[in-house]
Amino acid sequence: MVADRSGSALGKLVVPLVLLGVLGGVAFAFLPGGGDSPTEGMTQMTHAVSRGDLVVSATEVGSMESAGNEEIKCKVRGGSTILWVIEAGTEVKPGDELVRLDASVLEDSINTQKIAYQTVLAAHAQSVSDVGIAKIAITEYLEGTFRSEMKTKQKDLAVAESNLRSSQDTLEYSRRMFRKGYNTALEIESKVFAVKQAQLELEVLQTDIDVLERFTKAKMLEELRSTLKSKEAKLAADTAALDLEKTRLDREEQALENCVIVAESSGMVIYPRRRRRSREPEIEEGSQVREDQTLLLIPDLNNMQVKVGIHESKIGLVKPGMPARVMLQDETKEKAYAGEVLSVASIAETAQWWNGNVVNYDAIIKLNETEDLKPGMSAEVEVILGRYEDVLKLPVKAVLEERGEFFCWVKTTGQPQRRALKLGASNDQFIVVESGLDEGDEVVEDPLAFIEEAQKEALKPISETLLDGPMTGANDDTSSTGDKQSAAEKKAGND
Repeated sequence: MVADRSGSALGKLVVPLVLLGVLGGVAFAFLPGGGDSPTEGMTQMTHAVSRGDLVVSATEVGSMESAGNEEIKCKVRGGSTILWVIEAGTEVKPGDELVRLDASVLEDSINTQKIAYQTVLAAHAQSVSDVGIAKIAITEYLEGTFRSEMKTKQKDLAVAESNLRSSQDTLEYSRRMFRKGYNTALEIESKVFAVKQAQLELEVLQTDIDVLERFTKAKMLEELRSTLKSKEAKLAADTAALDLEKTRLDREEQALENCVIVAESSGMVIYPRRRRRSREPEIEEGSQVREDQTLLLIPDLNNMQVKVGIHESKIGLVKPGMPARVMLQDETKEKAYAGEVLSVASIAETAQWWNGNVVNYDAIIKLNETEDLKPGMSAEVEVILGRYEDVLKLPVKAVLEERGEFFCWVKTTGQPQRRALKLGASNDQFIVVESGLDEGDEVVEDPLAFIEEAQKEALKPISETLLDGPMTGANDDTSSTGDKQSAAEKKAGND
């Protein structure tokens, strides 16, 4: 423990001393007599400006995926628990078991639902019988009860009519006998009463037949039809209830079947990629999964593509149809795959703190060849943004940025001469020169290492820089030497 503390203390002492020595050396180089330059004795590296072709590209890292995935989802209502799941990467055929979910709750639910279904089925059967009886009752009344009552009353009417005629004949006969002196007035009077009684009985029967025909029949039909409608309404309700319970039972039985998921096509099984900070559970035994959650994917290996995130600084340059070159980050596969940009997202992925709040736009790269490719492989994608032929170019590291302007130093017979440049597109190594240089000019590759003027600009105090130049871009000029160099490269790359 003592040795560790002493080593730590020594390290804390050495680092400041080294930094102090470096700063002292640089200061000495600029003191009178301190040396001709801080790089005296070092050989300047130069590069002859020439014409040639330049390829400008954007390189990002993405992942291989299938353009068409068969999704295996949980179809159990309310979700379930995974009892067993096939391993990722397994080759399957149609009918192979993929996932087995817990079915114990469903089995209890099915038994309860069967009881409810049978109860409703019995009520429905009774309603069907009641409707049939109600229909028969109408037919029975019209063709049986009503006709029987009508015939009975018609028979009684015929008897009453016969009795009336008989009473009338007897009265007429008694009157003739009375005129001849054989009957008394009292006998005539009794015969008249008999005629009136027969007449009243006939009228009563005629009224009964009229009431039966006009009112009783209509009332009975209305009652019977009302009963039929009531029974039909009850049947409709029982039918709807039966259908509902049958649907529930079928759904529960289907859910029970869905607890065992089998493959419908051949392919390789992979697990869906889980988003960071997602509440979706991992696909593993014992996990509680929700209804319609994607459990597995069976990708189409004949239709592969690469999904890559393009930085927001370059997204404006990437267009659908641009050629691309894909290299797998797999030591066993050194083959480059040709492709093109299929689509570019119009909305960026949400920046997160764990990736430095970098804003990326998803782009899909379609591959011309997909042999031996598998989902999840990491791939380096180079999108060709432009090709420039026979252009004047120089190394990016030979350019220095000062207050938004770009310069280089050209080797001459005397001291290197500073040249203002107008630049075009660039890649990681070279940048197009639109004006400021001629073919054959030799430029210093690393001016900060060899050119005193460049070094003074790099060490210029912040206050002096702000006074010398405009406020815009001043902060870039006060950065370190390395920052100035990278700023020039970044600007050229954006152009």
